[in-house]
Amino acid sequence: MREKIQRFMCGRYGMDRLNQILMFCAFVCLLFSFFGSGFSYIIATVAMIYAYFRMFSKNITQRSQENERYLKQELKMRGLLGKWKKTLGQRKNYHIYKCPNCGQKLRVPRGRGKIAISCRKCGNEFMKKS
Repeated sequence: MREKIQRFMCGRYGMDRLNQILMFCAFVCLLFSFFGSGFSYIIATVAMIYAYFRMFSKNITQRSQENERYLKQELKMRGLLGKWKKTLGQRKNYHIYKCPNCGQKLRVPRGRGKIAISCRKCGNEFMKKS
């Protein structure tokens, strides 16, 4: 039986990161459908059908391109989430202000009172409370 499956899958695309995400989303939507949402059942079914279509496809180049586009978008989102996480982690010890002249973000330590902040990019100086 294992040999038959291997021969069937020979020349087919198989699993990749996009298929894993599609299957995970289908599973989550399927769980939501148990709580009365019929629309989530439809989304789960469509996601599963598309994932299986990609898995059994023989057009390897197109499936690879789809996966590369997805990975680029995932990388962008991870970068944005990393920036937000870093900014939120710094808010405990620092205030983050934007320069009114050029929009550059400036980090000022908390608890210093009212201070003059000078922008390193444009040289503008402004007063803010830290």
